Amino acid sequence: MRLSDFDFELPRELIADRPARPRDAARLLVVPAGGGAFEDRAIRDLPSLLRPGDLLVLNDTRVIPARLRGRRGNASIEVTLHKAEGGGRWRAFARPAKRLAGGQRVDFAKDFSATVAEKGEGGEILLDFGRADGALIALLERHGEMPLPPYIKRAKGGDASDRADYQTIYAAREGAVAAPTAGLHFTPEVFAALEARGVRRALVTLHVGAGTFLPVKTLDLSQHVMHAEWGEVSPAAADAIAATRAKGGRIVAVGTTSLRLLESAADAEGRVGAWSGETRLFITPGIGIRTADMLLTNFHLPRSTLFMLVAAFSGLERMRAAYAHAIAGRYRFFSYGDACLLERAPA
Repeated sequence: MRLSDFDFELPRELIADRPARPRDAARLLVVPAGGGAFEDRAIRDLPSLLRPGDLLVLNDTRVIPARLRGRRGNASIEVTLHKAEGGGRWRAFARPAKRLAGGQRVDFAKDFSATVAEKGEGGEILLDFGRADGALIALLERHGEMPLPPYIKRAKGGDASDRADYQTIYAAREGAVAAPTAGLHFTPEVFAALEARGVRRALVTLHVGAGTFLPVKTLDLSQHVMHAEWGEVSPAAADAIAATRAKGGRIVAVGTTSLRLLESAADAEGRVGAWSGETRLFITPGIGIRTADMLLTNFHLPRSTLFMLVAAFSGLERMRAAYAHAIAGRYRFFSYGDACLLERAPA
């Protein structure tokens, strides 16, 4: 398939720069499989849209303040960490990268600096902070900013409200530099209603990287290379998925990150087992989805890998129609926007 197959026109004013308040006031577009009519609902309606015995699979990664502003001599440098390499070393995107060379030091605060261990292509560098990972996280909490997507504009220094807004209420495992945004809509009230309905939850982890925001530059999608992201499906989560399947319940992936992880952990028959490691899985139409029956996700960028994934899940023409409906209905798009609940297209 070609990149142009996933393009569409989106009015700039539909890009949300603040979340709905409260979170569960966000709108929800229900997209049934098989050509059924779209339904305009709200996140608060989610419990009534699911069945007793269904299982929500949520990504419990926690976003760290991964954007840093520093100096190399007299030059201002901004870096966004995107992948931990262990031992206080992180791969990062730097701006302007042309001002950096291997071996140079970047100062972020009086007691906080890093050395450029490697310089790659496309503005990517490897930074060595010379600190244990736990100590580094503490410094990021003091000096870093939340790594909001490039289409959300903030004044220099960031916005204090984003520390809470750009984090799910169940975030637990530090390491993401982008939020699993479908999960931002959940509140304790929605979780309580889901539990009362008999819908269970399982937690998995995929540390979302800044590569999720990088544009696809190859016209031929077979040439696109995904950035690696680390994830884990625990034995408990795998057992919950298997038990749900055995009892006839549906697997509802919350977010594209959860779905990519499940597909990465699945065997040839679609059975999800305990798994950990890095994934570069790139899901496009023609790659059959084997692990989830439904997908809760936000509305994504044109020509993005995320829009390609939802097109693989529900069908490209079906998603084109759903997005046209959402645009006409003035749904809010992207990370702080509204959501859709998709049923998987028949095989």
